[in-house]
Amino acid sequence: MGAVSEREGQPSGTAAHGSDFLQLRPEDAPSGGKADWLAGRLRQAITDRRLTVGSRLPATRVLAAELRVSRGVVTEAYRRLAEDGHVEGRRRGGTVVVAAPPARGPEVPHPGRTAPRSPFTGEPGADVFDALRAADARVDLTPGRPDLSAFPRTAWLRAERAVLAELSTADLGYGDPRGAPRLRRAVADWLARSRGIRVEPDGILIVAGTAQALTLLHPVLSADGITGVAVEDPGSLGTRQHLHNGGLATPPVPVDDQGPRVDALRATGARAVLLTPAHQFPTGIVTSGERRRELLRWAADGGLVLEDDYDAEHRYDRPPVPALRSLLTDRLCYMGSVSKLLAPALRIGWMIPPPHHLDALTDAKRFTDLGNAVLPQLVLARLMESGQLERHLRLLRARHVRRRDTVIAAVTAHLPGAVVHGAAAGLHLTVTYAPDVPDTELAAAALAHGVKCHPLSWHRQLPGPQGLVLGYAADPPGVLTEGVRTLGRALRELARRS
Repeated sequence: MGAVSEREGQPSGTAAHGSDFLQLRPEDAPSGGKADWLAGRLRQAITDRRLTVGSRLPATRVLAAELRVSRGVVTEAYRRLAEDGHVEGRRRGGTVVVAAPPARGPEVPHPGRTAPRSPFTGEPGADVFDALRAADARVDLTPGRPDLSAFPRTAWLRAERAVLAELSTADLGYGDPRGAPRLRRAVADWLARSRGIRVEPDGILIVAGTAQALTLLHPVLSADGITGVAVEDPGSLGTRQHLHNGGLATPPVPVDDQGPRVDALRATGARAVLLTPAHQFPTGIVTSGERRRELLRWAADGGLVLEDDYDAEHRYDRPPVPALRSLLTDRLCYMGSVSKLLAPALRIGWMIPPPHHLDALTDAKRFTDLGNAVLPQLVLARLMESGQLERHLRLLRARHVRRRDTVIAAVTAHLPGAVVHGAAAGLHLTVTYAPDVPDTELAAAALAHGVKCHPLSWHRQLPGPQGLVLGYAADPPGVLTEGVRTLGRALRELARRS
């Protein structure tokens, strides 16, 4: 973001005890917390559309004079909104609102449709994530939500204009079902730099995210006589659902503080396993070196590893560990995407299959959709080539680490005795707690208080401690703190009743 400009706006008139702008009154601010108060008032105005996208904020000196506060208070409030992705400094253009949370319209009844049941009642069905997304809440701590307000709109538009300017007529026709050659080259370079993977562009298949990669794998695995894919436990409920949809069993493999237990994997008899070794979902464990070596020996005995490089780039205390694919080629299928780095709406990801599966997966992609849309592929390739994607990742890391620290501090303050699990990485963390309260009941109570999260038991097949999986990437620190405070209150109420 550019520096906050001194020409952000023009004076809107002064008032004796405040500002005409949003009817701000400095006497409403707590002592010593004026920047927090002002940032909160501005954030609320953006949320409820009193400040719409494109609105220009008053100049810092003008608003400071109207509120009779130091200019540093206003500058700090604007800085926090910029870090949250809500505003952007544009020098001569001033400080402008660039993003707001999506507005929710009133629910329109559908004839014959019954009211949705609570997502926490009974076993989670195939539509459970849709139901939870549709549920009203003031704070959303569900995992897997990236900070969509941080999407680099300006850089994307600039890259799109450049791509359209150089696009040939032939480029507007049907593309290669494996993906645009330019993007496959850019992905190969990106993976070499960031994940330690050496692969030729012709070995990469562009897909619509990891979900489609799994769907393409179903018939290919079945043709190989593979009837089940072992999964980590705890492990992603969504991934299990995708595998079940393809008719594949999902025998569980317990995860300890070193990663998946390979002895338990061998005991399942499964010929394939799906892993998240860079940042295990949901525990946050990074698979240890010894456990990786055991996995390599298991694969050498005929096993196939499906590596979901989930959250791999989002490491905050040290460089990310290399992908397993950097050590294993012939017995590993690698999957990644930009859903958490940019936005799920792009539906762009990639897979690197074992060489003997490449042709079959290319055919599966061809007959599924003839390949991803070409224009977004070329725009993403340009962002990768220009270094803009790496700059965006550095911005996200700085923002995410502050938000993670905020959630941990809030857990310490409002959930005494709770334990935070996992490495300093990713977009979520897992919390286990002591009271004998089922985590589905706690998640339901939290939702009744306006906070959404995942119960840890959703992501288990085996018995284990009660807990919650909390996403922190999409909201500013004040919202995160309020969400965890509400969880603590809900847990205390349930514990008193039990």
